[in-house]
Amino acid sequence: MLETQKLCKTYGEVAALRDLDLVVRPGEIYCMLGANGAGKTTTINLLLGFIAPSSGSARVCGIDVAQDPTGARHKLAYIPETVMLYGALSGFENLQYFSELSGHRHPESTLRECLARAGLQASAHDRPLKGYSKGMRQKVGVAIALAKRAEALLLDEPTSGLDPKASNEFSELILALARDGAAILMATHDLFRAKETGTRIGIMREGMLRAQYDAAAISHGELEKAYLEQMQG
Repeated sequence: MLETQKLCKTYGEVAALRDLDLVVRPGEIYCMLGANGAGKTTTINLLLGFIAPSSGSARVCGIDVAQDPTGARHKLAYIPETVMLYGALSGFENLQYFSELSGHRHPESTLRECLARAGLQASAHDRPLKGYSKGMRQKVGVAIALAKRAEALLLDEPTSGLDPKASNEFSELILALARDGAAILMATHDLFRAKETGTRIGIMREGMLRAQYDAAAISHGELEKAYLEQMQG
């Protein structure tokens, strides 16, 4: 679903990403850890086609992002740290607008089902989004992914700033999407969520993927130790 081969991005003499080889298969949640500037967001922006690679390739569902960015984006949903939606519109109206923008027209019942599956309480569906908490906004983002029938999701620090309950609820939603066959790449600073939610975990430093782990085969303590060792170089 998501694949990079020798993917690089440089800005002058600065290498933001170097020779990234990565595959995320259907049903997998790949959690990418690393400090600010490690290359996590650069990887996501390259997969979205927001920036052009210096060399190498990025593919979404077999589509080369550089050659057909629009086709690749049709397969994707993107949930950033702060989901940018229209505050004057309700959760339902935002969902309707963005699903139609992506070429999907659904009856009202289907859209409300997407909101319900994303965990947004029915009483909030028709309230202006400007009154939503960050966690509620994230749920609308998940509903948009459901309505779009996205085969792959890119998440950039989606639980940052969420309280523990909202963070746990979001993680449960992501696990449900993976069980439905989505391929998910999540950039995060949260080692705990990476261990609890991820299928595989990668550690980035200075634009390079330094280590990868099977989440089921490493303990919280072992992951923290490995992360700190990588950060120390």
